Amino acid sequence: MTTVAASRPASYWLIAVFALLWNLLGVAMFCMQFMATPEQIAAMPPETRQVREALPDWVQVAYAVAVFGGVLGGIGLLLRKRWAATFFLVSLVGLVAQCLGTFLLTPAWSAMGPSGLVLPIVLVAIAWFLLSYARRAAARGWLS
Repeated sequence: MTTVAASRPASYWLIAVFALLWNLLGVAMFCMQFMATPEQIAAMPPETRQVREALPDWVQVAYAVAVFGGVLGGIGLLLRKRWAATFFLVSLVGLVAQCLGTFLLTPAWSAMGPSGLVLPIVLVAIAWFLLSYARRAAARGWLS
């Protein structure tokens, strides 16, 4: 008798581990930014400081939602739970809000120009992939 677990390809587990590690890296970056000391902030390039000082608090909240939602999504994939897709959706929404807030409400565009969009585009593409993958995994019966 074939089980659902046996029908999961090895790539499922690789993607699940990647999802968790990727989002844990995001949590580490969030913590570094959130806990930066005044000395560390003073050592930043002036453009980076200007962007940081102009960020509304809700953009930081969106950042937290993005990374912690992604961690929960990664855990959900590893536990083979349907709710993984929900948390990846929450993560994507938080990420898009963070990116829009950063580029629309701060001098990020003048500080970084078009090249500043590369990282946000890559981040959104990865978040979209993880959401899509979790939805496909649920549709294939890999998640309960």
